[in-house]
Amino acid sequence: MPLRKVKPTSPGRRAVVLGTFDDITRKSPEKSLLVPIKKTGGRNAQGRMTVRHRGGGAKRRFRLIDFKRNKLGIPGKVVSIEYDPNRNARIALIHYADGEKRYNLAPQGLHVGANIESGPDAQISVGNALPLKAIPSGSPVHNIEMHPGRGGQLARGAGTSAQVLAREESHVLLRMPSGEVRRLNPECMATIGEVSNPDHKNIKLGKAGKNRHLGRRPQVRGSAMSPRDHPHGGGEGRSGIGMPGPKTPWGKPALGYRTRRKNKSSVMIVRRRYQN
Repeated sequence: MPLRKVKPTSPGRRAVVLGTFDDITRKSPEKSLLVPIKKTGGRNAQGRMTVRHRGGGAKRRFRLIDFKRNKLGIPGKVVSIEYDPNRNARIALIHYADGEKRYNLAPQGLHVGANIESGPDAQISVGNALPLKAIPSGSPVHNIEMHPGRGGQLARGAGTSAQVLAREESHVLLRMPSGEVRRLNPECMATIGEVSNPDHKNIKLGKAGKNRHLGRRPQVRGSAMSPRDHPHGGGEGRSGIGMPGPKTPWGKPALGYRTRRKNKSSVMIVRRRYQN
């Protein structure tokens, strides 16, 4: 997706850098694969705010994406490449030979008319999904399962991909987009290729209103708050935070503090993404 700059008709438009949407081949989505989205504004079932800076935004509907890729042995054909307002990657509408329609994450290089397939006997080509044990070392993959049958959870963002490094007796080694190296079950499914829309990281919104369209509310500096609202608040005029290191609104360290919990998958990490 190439990028384009717009005419500086206002200060807000002067810094805007947008995508061209040249890769989109269909404007209206498949109605049978749409479901409504109920907005929460960051509130939970009790009405309490659990996520800050959420609310508003343009109305949109959710596209049902096939992350499991469990149509084994059934060939499908790419009918269109579409825009998805709920993610930064493009999606591909697939018509399968048995008449079913599904949305898949569109990898870079997938085009209308291409044939795709899932299963251990599928070819090693862009858009095909195979178990990790059947994918050659060095291949870029995305939409990777962490547990067989659960559906893809890793490397789903625009322009991301992981690399198959090697095979062990009971695991496959992958290098994640973050640089982390981890072991995965060889039966986990993964899709060949890199996720589409790699230029998404270079887009500049240019104005605050664009963030509001995306459902993001303003973020206020802690030093601009009162002491009861934030540890950085208070003081006469513009003053420092008055403590050894920056804190979150709840008093936890904001930089360098590890918040990742130990879970069962932690033992599968061979090399972490950060260096001690």
